[in-house]
Amino acid sequence: QVQLVESGGGLVQAGGSLRLSCAASGTFSTYGLGWFRQAPGKEREFVASITWSGTTRYADSVKGRFTISRDYAKNTVYLQMNSLKPEDTGVYYCAADVEMPPYFRGVYGTRVGDYDYWGQGTQVTVSS
Repeated sequence: QVQLVESGGGLVQAGGSLRLSCAASGTFSTYGLGWFRQAPGKEREFVASITWSGTTRYADSVKGRFTISRDYAKNTVYLQMNSLKPEDTGVYYCAADVEMPPYFRGVYGTRVGDYDYWGQGTQVTVSS
């Protein structure tokens, strides 16, 4: 069983920055982690993911602005978000995949169904 607790959301002006954190339980060093977001009335969408080996991938909409990282000593995954835009607004969810391979293949890691456990979410609001 893996428990995930997100924090760091809030209200920020366009162009600003936020860093989200997700504290994880379980055998942190062996599973992959991802960030997804969901805007009102829209489906949950992929933002970024990182394997247990540190390989990362990003949605095209956030490449160059967001950075995912993990701290093995703190059992925490981060999402550094810079140059925020109003369209980045939504509830951000952390997710864990206990069977993620060390390197991404195809679309693996970008789908909601790839993940086994989810956090409760943290709200990010970007004002224009």
